[in-house]
Amino acid sequence: MLSPIGLGCWQFSQGNGIGGKFWTSLPQEDINAIVATSLRGGITWFDTAEIYGWGKSETSLVTALEANNKKPGDVIIATKWYPVGRTSRSIVTTIDARKQALKNWPIDLYQVHMPWGFSTRKGEMKAMAELMRRGDIRNVGVSNFSAAQLRKAHTILKNEGFTLVSNQVRYNLVQRFPDFDGTIAAAKELGISIIAYSPLAQGLLTGKFHDNPGIIHDRPGFRKYMPMFSKNGLKRTEKLIAALKSMAQSYSVTPGEIALNWLLHYNGDTVFVIPGATKLSHAEQNCRAMLFALDKHDIKKLDELSRECQFGGIFG
Repeated sequence: MLSPIGLGCWQFSQGNGIGGKFWTSLPQEDINAIVATSLRGGITWFDTAEIYGWGKSETSLVTALEANNKKPGDVIIATKWYPVGRTSRSIVTTIDARKQALKNWPIDLYQVHMPWGFSTRKGEMKAMAELMRRGDIRNVGVSNFSAAQLRKAHTILKNEGFTLVSNQVRYNLVQRFPDFDGTIAAAKELGISIIAYSPLAQGLLTGKFHDNPGIIHDRPGFRKYMPMFSKNGLKRTEKLIAALKSMAQSYSVTPGEIALNWLLHYNGDTVFVIPGATKLSHAEQNCRAMLFALDKHDIKKLDELSRECQFGGIFG
């Protein structure tokens, strides 16, 4: 039911809330067009979250779907509960707010956004199970969970009679810690899908910041302060970017499409990918990345090159 690539919708926050300050505010008309392009290109699901503008992204997404003549059930919508400063009980007490923000479109996947807060794994999964029994949500996922946290959540939810279906993690060619810390191995063992967010490393893997390093200083948010965008960081990834550009020419695609396609195939069918899009060209690139498959030798080459230029932690 899911296309290999979905659309991440953090950038639909329209400048609202904590998350919205990271992106330039997009008018609803632009959001409508990005969603239209994504739909035409074969994308069938969309990932948003409570903290993305405190509901603004959710509402903007549904508004765009309706503008494109979509009805509830035509696409898959994933959203997330924000745990920081809350107990697990708020998963239940805030679900009506999520429904309202989504204009009562079904919540096909409800995720615990991160494993940090006053809540426990047991409390979170029991609350999610309650929502499943009530029919408020259709599937349960988590985000930013380690291998150990993933196993624990899976076991608790299984004891409640339900299956944990996904773990959404930061995962790209220069931030591959899910490959190295056992998270993806655990997901494969348990039959849980990995949803890769930030798959282009905040745009680094498109090569545009290597071509013109100065443009990072004009970008909103904290991205300009990340080590991977520093002079030394860009130098460390030169060989990888050169390989992406060379392969892009061979496959008649863009370097970004190569980077996205590698994520789709390196771990078999385990990984789904959710790039964002602030321009129509971004949405078009996302869709084209599903239309080819990298040769196994190219997959291996990118694997080897990427191991030489890893950036640790969420902030790279």
